[in-house]
Amino acid sequence: MARPSSSSSSSGFFLICMLHSAIAATCGALMMFYLNEIAVFGHGRETATKLQGSTPHDQLLIQTSESFAGLLLFVIGFLLFMVAFVKDRDFQAFFAKGCALLHAAMALWRVYFERRLEDLARDWPRQLVGDLVLSLSWVLFLVYSWREKYD
Repeated sequence: MARPSSSSSSSGFFLICMLHSAIAATCGALMMFYLNEIAVFGHGRETATKLQGSTPHDQLLIQTSESFAGLLLFVIGFLLFMVAFVKDRDFQAFFAKGCALLHAAMALWRVYFERRLEDLARDWPRQLVGDLVLSLSWVLFLVYSWREKYD
């Protein structure tokens, strides 16, 4: 039996997906095409230089790896764009739980591993806040949809 879909939870899901899609696609495109500029903007000139590698071979490997990571992030943004149009409330809740867990896992990664890297030690708190805010957006969607479901 099909449940009536609520337009407010669907519109909330749509907005969150579109926001996350825009963030992921933009960051991915910037990583692919403006890696050095983004590294300087995000980490500062000295740290960005250290992160580029010391030999030409290392620099090529790091640049290729970062470009593929940017491509993956861009594809994730595109997938989020497509998922934004799904109207099934059960899928929306399942997807939101998965996204919240993914962002929480990234936050844990930053706390337990990135903070130990000397070159990234000053950047991880800011990135941790970003991960928690992105996760919170999915959690708030879940709370709102649960409230709507049980009221």
